[in-house]
Amino acid sequence: MTGFSPADLIPLLPELLLAGGALALVLLGAFAGERSVGAVNGIALVLLVIAIVILAVLPAGTRVVFHGSVVLDAYAKFLKILTLLGALAALAMSMNWMKLEGIARFEFAVLILLSTVGMMVMISAGDLIALYIGLELQNLALYVIAAFHRDNARSSEAGLKYFVLGALSSGMVLYGASLVYGFSGTVTFTGIASAVAAGHPSVGLIFGLVFLLAGLAFKVSAVPFHMWTPDVYEGAPTPITTFFTTAPKIAAMALIVRLVVMAFPGITVEWQQIVTFLAVVSLLLGAFAGIGQRNIKRLMGYSAITNVGYILIGLAAGTSEGVQSVLLYLAIYLAMTLGTFGVIVAMRRPDGTAVEEISDLAGLARTRPAMAFVLAVMMFSLAGIPPLAGFFAKLYVFLAAVQAHLYWLAVLGVVASVVAAFYYVHIVKLMYMDEPVGEFGPMPRAVQAVLTLTSIFVLFYFVYPAPLSAAAATAARSLF
Repeated sequence: MTGFSPADLIPLLPELLLAGGALALVLLGAFAGERSVGAVNGIALVLLVIAIVILAVLPAGTRVVFHGSVVLDAYAKFLKILTLLGALAALAMSMNWMKLEGIARFEFAVLILLSTVGMMVMISAGDLIALYIGLELQNLALYVIAAFHRDNARSSEAGLKYFVLGALSSGMVLYGASLVYGFSGTVTFTGIASAVAAGHPSVGLIFGLVFLLAGLAFKVSAVPFHMWTPDVYEGAPTPITTFFTTAPKIAAMALIVRLVVMAFPGITVEWQQIVTFLAVVSLLLGAFAGIGQRNIKRLMGYSAITNVGYILIGLAAGTSEGVQSVLLYLAIYLAMTLGTFGVIVAMRRPDGTAVEEISDLAGLARTRPAMAFVLAVMMFSLAGIPPLAGFFAKLYVFLAAVQAHLYWLAVLGVVASVVAAFYYVHIVKLMYMDEPVGEFGPMPRAVQAVLTLTSIFVLFYFVYPAPLSAAAATAARSLF
């Protein structure tokens, strides 16, 4: 057994930075009290930016830590950067909102950092133990974040629902992991893959995989494990909903892809059936259930369920091209979601009252034309209208399905896209064709910055998609 040196921890440098920074910020907040909120938020933003820079400059190649428990490869770097960008944007947009609502506390930024550390461990997990540690580190912080507005009944209800159902899903993951370990004799993904390849997989191993995927499906809001999503999205404070629908979803999807590709390549047919089922039911329920929604955050919850269905189509292909389409979809989905929720965060009347009903957007093009234009771009992109980025995101996963001869799944995705387009276009119609029902107050600069960057990306992605596509291809190949 070789000796250990501090240089071996270089692949974990971003996680160590955020974890150490979170502990330091706890001390700062404990000594300075609520006066430290601004400083804590600012330092947390800087830490997230530094973590992104570190990941970007780390040398290429695959590095493993703790005998394969943690893996840093091109796949992990790509998805960690997406996760950090989601956390960074959500935290930046939350600061003014939390202050206006009277719930600005230093603990919020600390919880964001700790949950992000858990997500990064999930993305780099190379065995079942690291998988569960990362998952629970993320969950424990998210339970508190969901109920952060403790004086609001809806927020408390959202936190309780997420906690109860989250505990159930964690139990399913743990039970599935124990079955996989029991029938394979190892916890490492490479060891499980070798055990599966050595002989015919046992029924117990298949059951373990089913429980693992069922528990993780909860984290990405895949049907039939979606029941928490609309309620938590509606009840949690808007910036927290923004965080929920971006970073944790990306990390959980990254974990699912790494798990099935690295640990179960020998039973691809079996897990393809599970993933295909999750994709089909998520597409259908998300597309049809969103039609009757009146609260825009609840609507975005069903939109997120539909988007998970599209992402799972790419994974169902079971190929390197399919994984590449998943990564591209996640990157584009992050931009579209941040842009949409940036507008929702800015839906605040001049007297400071926050509104969430879709009807409150009526006539927005007359009172705030720039804000209406950004939301229209995001809605058309989510609907898959060319040449916006959302069109290419769907095109990538449909092409992957076609190349894997899953023609019917691609056709179903197109049908679901047409159905879901109804509620996206309805919002655009309200903004541009209905009479105004009121005006919104000034938009915070952080929100303006997020909306500007995401709009540019969504509008002009088709001009030069090569860098992102090449990065996603490199990341996908590192798994195979």
